[in-house]
Amino acid sequence: MRRMFILAFAFLLVAVCGSWGFLVHRTVNQLAIYELPKNLQRFFYSHRAYLVKESIRPDERRQTDPLEAPRHFIDLEAYGDSAAWKMPWSWKDAAAAYSNDTLLKYGYVPYVVMTVKNRLTEAFRRKDKDSILFYAADLGHYVGDMHVPLHTTLNYNGQLTGQVGLHSLWESMIPELEIKNYNLSSSHKASYLRLPEQQVWAAVRHAFELTKDVFMLEREVTKSFTPEQKYRTQLRRGKEVKSYTADFARAYSKRLENTVNEQLISSADLLADLWLTSWIDAGRPNLSGLYLIPYR
Repeated sequence: MRRMFILAFAFLLVAVCGSWGFLVHRTVNQLAIYELPKNLQRFFYSHRAYLVKESIRPDERRQTDPLEAPRHFIDLEAYGDSAAWKMPWSWKDAAAAYSNDTLLKYGYVPYVVMTVKNRLTEAFRRKDKDSILFYAADLGHYVGDMHVPLHTTLNYNGQLTGQVGLHSLWESMIPELEIKNYNLSSSHKASYLRLPEQQVWAAVRHAFELTKDVFMLEREVTKSFTPEQKYRTQLRRGKEVKSYTADFARAYSKRLENTVNEQLISSADLLADLWLTSWIDAGRPNLSGLYLIPYR
């Protein structure tokens, strides 16, 4: 029943939304709820509609807040060799090492994840329902972005290697086409993270390590397609826009194997751990008075 519900939910998102920001972010927040222990799951489940709907809010803020964009990525090459293994875990130390301006220019999503996690902990401590939900939803978004390989590199859209459009292909078009084939369940049970920064940076490193295949496999699949088979031209807002064809996207997805699906599930797993860790760090407050609807 749970898997059927999640699949139906995902299909609906494909129909009405059509992007990573809408489809995968909302799916990640929903899946994470089911990984929580029952005493905490009751609260999150009762507010699942909000947590799912508001998972895209950070992207919406980009339209009005000029400082929002760098919170969604980190261009690791800009921070030097092996930056994902060498960068400090704390914002204070990173700013001292690289400067605030550098972080704002090249992105700092792992630090944003920890900042929002800490704000969620404080909201739990105050038992402030609105703030808990606000930060929990935002946290899911940034955790999801952190798992996208193209959010970890200067070559974020393939623009440096003649592969322009690769970003939306990987994070939007492929999930739209393949969601019905994804395994949207996880055996993971949320666990307390003694050093959450360690898991956050491990996720960043893994996403960055995937970039090699993201670029290489696109080039390999291209060898089997003519330009006319690889690209299509669409009219959007009065302008012709070139994008990948569905046939190419499916062929590329096949070469990627389960990568996109696995990153989606990994996002949900880490999010559930961070939600639980925030609650435990806040002293395990009783949230029974903050339910929206009875839990069954």
